[in-house]
Amino acid sequence: MEKFLKDFEVNKHASDDARRRWRSAVTVVRNRRRRFRMVADLDKRTEVEDKKRRIQLSEEVRNANFGIDPEDLASIVRGHDIKRLNLHGGAEGIARKVSVFLNEGVRSCNLATRQTIYGLNHFTEKAPRSFLMFVWEALQDLTLIILMICAVVSISVGIATEGWPKGMYDGLGIILSIFLVVLVAAISDYKQSLQFRDLDKEKKKIIVQVTRDGSRQKIPIYNLVVGDVVHLAIGDQVPADGVLISGYSLLVDESSLTGEVDPVSINEEHPFLSSGTKVRDGSGKMLVTGVGMRTEWGKLMETLSEDGDDETPLQVKLNGVATIIGKIGLSFAVLTFLVLTVRFLVEKALKNEFTHWSSSDALTLLDYFATAVTIIVVAVPEGLPLAVTLSLAFAMKKLINDRALVRHLSACETMGSASCICTDKTGTLTTNHMVVERIWICNKVQDISGNESKSNYELEISERALSILLQAIFQNTSGEVVKEKEGKNSVVGTPTESALLEFGLLLGGDHDAQQGQFKILKVEPFNSDRKKMSVLVAFPESGVRAFCKGASEIVLKMCDNVVGHNGEPIVLTEELVKKTMHIINGFAHAALRTLCLAYKDLDANASADDIPDSGYTLIAVVGIKDPVRPGVKEAVRTCLAAGITVRMVTGDNINTAKAIAKECGILTHNDNAIEGPEFRKKSLDEMREIIPKIQVMARSLPSDKLTLVTHLRNMFGEVVAVTGDGTNDAPALHQSDIGLAMGIAGTEVAKESADVVIMDDNFSTIVNVAKWGRAVYKNIQKFVQFQLTVNVVALVINFASACISGSAPLTAVQLLWVNMIMDTLGALALATEPPNDELMKRPPVAKGASFITKAMWRNIIGQSIYQLIVLGILNFDGKRLLRLIGSDATKVLDTLIFNSFVFCQVFNEINSRDIERINIFEGMFDSWIFLGVMVSTVAFQAIIVELLGTFANTVPLSWQLWLLSIAIGSVSMVIGVILKCIPVEGTLKPRYHDGYEALASGPHAA
Repeated sequence: MEKFLKDFEVNKHASDDARRRWRSAVTVVRNRRRRFRMVADLDKRTEVEDKKRRIQLSEEVRNANFGIDPEDLASIVRGHDIKRLNLHGGAEGIARKVSVFLNEGVRSCNLATRQTIYGLNHFTEKAPRSFLMFVWEALQDLTLIILMICAVVSISVGIATEGWPKGMYDGLGIILSIFLVVLVAAISDYKQSLQFRDLDKEKKKIIVQVTRDGSRQKIPIYNLVVGDVVHLAIGDQVPADGVLISGYSLLVDESSLTGEVDPVSINEEHPFLSSGTKVRDGSGKMLVTGVGMRTEWGKLMETLSEDGDDETPLQVKLNGVATIIGKIGLSFAVLTFLVLTVRFLVEKALKNEFTHWSSSDALTLLDYFATAVTIIVVAVPEGLPLAVTLSLAFAMKKLINDRALVRHLSACETMGSASCICTDKTGTLTTNHMVVERIWICNKVQDISGNESKSNYELEISERALSILLQAIFQNTSGEVVKEKEGKNSVVGTPTESALLEFGLLLGGDHDAQQGQFKILKVEPFNSDRKKMSVLVAFPESGVRAFCKGASEIVLKMCDNVVGHNGEPIVLTEELVKKTMHIINGFAHAALRTLCLAYKDLDANASADDIPDSGYTLIAVVGIKDPVRPGVKEAVRTCLAAGITVRMVTGDNINTAKAIAKECGILTHNDNAIEGPEFRKKSLDEMREIIPKIQVMARSLPSDKLTLVTHLRNMFGEVVAVTGDGTNDAPALHQSDIGLAMGIAGTEVAKESADVVIMDDNFSTIVNVAKWGRAVYKNIQKFVQFQLTVNVVALVINFASACISGSAPLTAVQLLWVNMIMDTLGALALATEPPNDELMKRPPVAKGASFITKAMWRNIIGQSIYQLIVLGILNFDGKRLLRLIGSDATKVLDTLIFNSFVFCQVFNEINSRDIERINIFEGMFDSWIFLGVMVSTVAFQAIIVELLGTFANTVPLSWQLWLLSIAIGSVSMVIGVILKCIPVEGTLKPRYHDGYEALASGPHAA
């Protein structure tokens, strides 16, 4: 028997293999499940052991006193592995293993250790392009490559025929010119890339709220470490991977990561939060488990390469202009080459030399070809679309200093055409620094103003009423009172929450004691659809109480009772309702935001899943002061003068909205204000009639804002800018022509949907963005006018001269220098001019308006005719008129034509500073870039003519001829004055809301 039982021998220290062996030996069994029900499950034990083996800690992790490996910790959330999370003891177990107390958070003293072990919250980004890469890009220009080949051939043939070094001068001149053009273009492009890189860094700056060192703090997203306790609210971006610690009704939008549009509920069964997702609803706290490249979002970001923004409408339009002009230039170049070549061949035939060819003949034909290619270089205005980028980059950099972050290039130019701004009230028109100024409680209005600085304030109410009021303030809040290092109380939360909490502290309330006394069962956070916040709490002994606060009219409708003098509820009669509404309207007329606070006692066995919507007892009506920002009235006046209509769209009481709108200068007549519910009831025809008159929309929902924006754009063809701060504002921000998100009060969802982030939440900054937008548009128009003039003159003078005299007065080297003046340097001078106040005294550019205006065509044609006449006379009769004799007379004349041509462009560049006004010098000496370009152009022109003649085919000129060149150029300024006196189109005057035109004002009124 013992022999047969050898497989059934085990002892206390038997291995799992031995235990498996005896089980597999049991072959005759009717019910295996019953036979082995009291025996350990070896498969599960093996699985646990495998997981334990995977969790072997590295020495580095052990030395840092952490109990979990970085990759193992990160993979729990990435794999949504609930079993492994539970194996570690859930969020609390993970917290212990990363050495964190959930109520205290990370300690600042070991941040560096955490970053070393668990990594930084940074993503791997594509290495920025070096300067040499931009040089290489500039060298990819096909025309420059052809010219370089021509230069090399010219040097080879030249040395063979004329010897060293004379034979290499022409070719070397072209190579040096190409090098200069490429260098200047590369420097300009490289500086732009640095600006865009800085702007990209600004876009990625996100502030998150964490608990550290036992207090709630705000930190940049990049400073987040594993173990941080992060506070999440509606509209926040989840800043790293983590697990839920606690939360209420937390819904997360994971579409950016998974593509699924339906929000995911985050709870104990599904506690995983992924970096890059957005909080759609609710609030909560999470423990960070993975940062940077250990998150799924980080791995996704690594595979994406953002190579810039989409083309702006202006860039697309100017690319079209450049293409058309390029085709014309190509035709002229081909014709010029054909004419020069045919003339040369005919001359050889007439001299009976057609069969005799020398290397000098080859050089002549090569020069003709190089000239034709250079005409293409000049004719194709590569600078047009690039000037838009340069101007936008310059404007965006300046706007950062003015507290506006442009997220999309196109927004900057579109803002210049804005004809309507739909703005929020709170924080944009007002300071967003709120304090409780009045309160109506126990049937009595009490004034708090002037007492905010006191450490304590006593309301004239009973103890019971005060107790209920303090419970309503401290229990029903998304804010928090934290102790600073100095021991002082500091309030963290939205301005409204902060005002209420500060008021509670002023009344002698203890936030921590209140929070510890009750257990929160459910929270319905405030959002702009509900316009209220509700909370369900359990008493320490027994019983449940619901608290609600929010928009006065909404909460009042939910109430059946009101707190009486002794704190007991009394029936809210119709008369009391009217009195309460009178109090609310009185507060609102005094420009105060009004909130109602209410409570309702429930049975102990009431459901913790539902917060009631009726049967409440009204505690108080609170009036919160939010003063109008300094400078807003002037900014609104500036908008009206610029033909931009300002509309206030707010969720506040209509009387509060009217009072603030009148103070800001937005509301001109009470009939021009409407409430959201009334607006929603209107038919399409009624909306078409009332929308142009609306100046204030109160008690509006985000959907009302979206409807208003859609109709303004589609029905009336307005270019609409919209401000927004909440998650629900995202559709309106997206639908508008320019979405403006608030940088301080705005959620991350709103910012991501916006085109521009107003970092100081100030309406004056919005007006500044509009001014810069107009400046960009105007600057590009100036540059286009300047460049087209150069194009026309360079093409026609070379073509006409080739046809008539058989030679081109402007050589390849000279044309390359002209190309640099009009492309890179011209764009730098004209496309980077700062805005002036005159820009906001004219109406916005209409949708579909021609970019090249009649005034621009007038200036282009007039200046081109003048330059062609003068240069034509010099080219065909210059020797006789100037009495030039001698062997170098032709070279002197060609140099004079080149010099005069360049000075015509220098003075025309000054002319182009203003398309319509005669005074072109205003602000010129404040623009150091423009002055720098002017001085550099003149200085280098002098060097080319006087010192680099060998390479540029020029000879030094006498002082008389220098003066003549300058005089010819300067006359173009006189021509400019004459041209601007020729009327071409009427200018529209902006109209105010009431239809009256603005009176002329200022030094340019005449």
